[in-house]
Order: sequence, then structure tokens, then C-alpha cells
Amino acid sequence: MPLHFFPSRAIALYMARMFVLRTFVILAALVLVLQTLDLLTESGAILAYRGNGQAEIWRYVGLRTPEIIARFLPFSVLLGTIITLSTLNQNSEVIAMKAAGLSAHQVLAPLMLAALGVAALSFAFNDYVVANASATLAQWKKVEYGVLPVDNGDRLNVWARHDDSLILARRMSGRGEAARLSGVTIYLREAGKLTSIIEAPSGTRQGDGWLLDKATRFVVASGTQRAAGQPIVARGVRPDQFRLSNVEPDGLSFGALRDAIEDLRAAGRPTKALEGDLWHKLSGPLSAVLMPLLGAVAAFGIARSGRLFVRAVIGMALGFAYFVADNFALAMGNLNVYPPLLAAWAPFVLFLLIGELVLFRTEE
Repeated sequence: MPLHFFPSRAIALYMARMFVLRTFVILAALVLVLQTLDLLTESGAILAYRGNGQAEIWRYVGLRTPEIIARFLPFSVLLGTIITLSTLNQNSEVIAMKAAGLSAHQVLAPLMLAALGVAALSFAFNDYVVANASATLAQWKKVEYGVLPVDNGDRLNVWARHDDSLILARRMSGRGEAARLSGVTIYLREAGKLTSIIEAPSGTRQGDGWLLDKATRFVVASGTQRAAGQPIVARGVRPDQFRLSNVEPDGLSFGALRDAIEDLRAAGRPTKALEGDLWHKLSGPLSAVLMPLLGAVAAFGIARSGRLFVRAVIGMALGFAYFVADNFALAMGNLNVYPPLLAAWAPFVLFLLIGELVLFRTEE
């Protein structure tokens, strides 16, 4: 093999095949059990809607299964790693490879390369399958598993920012220059202080601004309200800025979420939480590469008295500690406590260093 980093071709293929086979067998078992349990809790709500039957049950399974696969694939990689290395250790195959002059990193190299392939497959699966399934399932749940409404382009409770002022609308219909706002409320601010509030039942596109109909204006300083007629407000605010109502990162692919973040940033919206979710679409699948390193104690370790079960438990503890830290960091990023890059990548880098430290101190 190049640079003599990998074992022989036969050994590398043998280990990679063992690892991949066990990973996907465990994944299939987890998906079967978890989907069954999930279906037991949701089947009542699905069948509660009149007219729903077996077809809707299978439709739910088809939409929910990709989400379960995406969530538990890293767990399957961890368990597949531990079972593979435990089997090799129990059969003294690791001892034979070490006796042949292979280092601990060389023994793990085939597994990490196979895990990189699993990570690439996971990213593509999340981008092309899970995102669409999650978006459809979220919309179906909103109508309580009823008939999905036809998307006519209307958006509810949208808002945009114009300088220091905020513009809210209960509904936006139409597209481009034909866009129409209903239930418009404009909060005019100067130097961060609210000066007046303009309300109107409707607003239409007029030039580079919005023409309000039957508007009223409330002046905060005097506490008076008067008719404002048909003013043209929010010059420079584009119709597409209002269409950015709610962005669900789980229902968007990596490219679509990146474009939505750019649009939100241009409209003056906060994007830190979404940026963390964007980076996590990369760090999440890539966590599969960490699992062989964190589960390596099942093959190597300080204890050499045959306590294989103890070493396997240690490997599982390291892997699950990573998942806990990853979820915690992502939650802190969603609360804008951590910067986006730190929220998405800090657990990955931290446990990469921990895994390398354990491997060097015990084996290298």
C-alpha cells in the first residue's frame, strides 16, 4: 500500500469488510426496532384523521425511516467498530498484526478509511433524501396527518428589517412585483428607540417601496393616533425579504440552507444559529471517522488481563460522551452562546485529540 501506512491489501479489505458489514447490520436492527416503537406512538394520531389507513401508515414509515437512519448511523458505526475490534482482539488477530510490525494507527487505518466512505455516503443521503423527507413530514404533522395543502406561495407572519425599523405582515401572497401584504405593522425606530407605529390592513408593491391602504399612525411621544392615508414606506425592501419567514435546517439541503442564510443575512436577520446547523451538516456525518479511534480501546488498552468486556464498555463510553458533547454544543450554538464554528466543530476536534492521546499513551 502507498507509504506503507495500511496493512497488506488482503488484511485491509478483510478488516474493512468486517467493519462495514457489522455497521450496517446493526443499523438495520436499530432502525427496525426504533421505527416499530415510533410507529406505536404515532399510529393513533395518523389513524385519527378520517380516511387514513394502511397506506398512510406506510407513508409515515417511508418519511420517518430516513430520519432514524441519519440519526443513528454514527451510533451504528461506533458499535460496528467495537464489535469488529473485539472480534479481532479475541481471536488474537490484533496480536498477530502487532507482531508483524504494524503500529496501532496502521491497524486502525482500514477502519478509518471505510468510515470516511460511510461519512461521504451519510452526507449524500442526508442532503438528497433526509432533507426532503423531513420537510414533508414536518408539513404533514402540522395538518395532523391530514391532506397536505397545495403550496400557493403564501407565507404567514413574515417580517423584514429596514434600517432600524421592523415591518411585520400577517400574510404575504403573490410573488415579485405582484406581492401583496395583509395585516401590516411597521415599528419605526430612531437610535434604537420606538418613535411611532404604522398599521394598515394591506400593502402592495409600488416602485421600490410598499403602498399602504387606509394606514393609521400612532406617535409614541404624544400618545396620539391619526389617519396616515396611503403612504409609501420601506423603500428598498424587496418582496423576497418577506418570504424568509421560518427556516427549518433539517428540511433543507446543505446548499439550500447556505443560500437561505445568505438571504437572511442580506435582510438583516440573525443567522448564527443557522450557521451552526450548516456546519453541523458536515461535522455530523464526519463523526463516523472518529468512531474507530474512540472504539480502539476494544483492541488496545492498558488492561491486558482478558477483560474484553470492560474495554468494550470504555469504548462505548467514549463514543457516547462524544454524542452528548456534540448535542450540547449544538444546543449552545442555537442559543447563540457558542459561535457557529465552535458549536459544530469543537466536539469533533476535542474527541479527536482525546482519541489520539489515549492511543499514543497506551500503544504508541
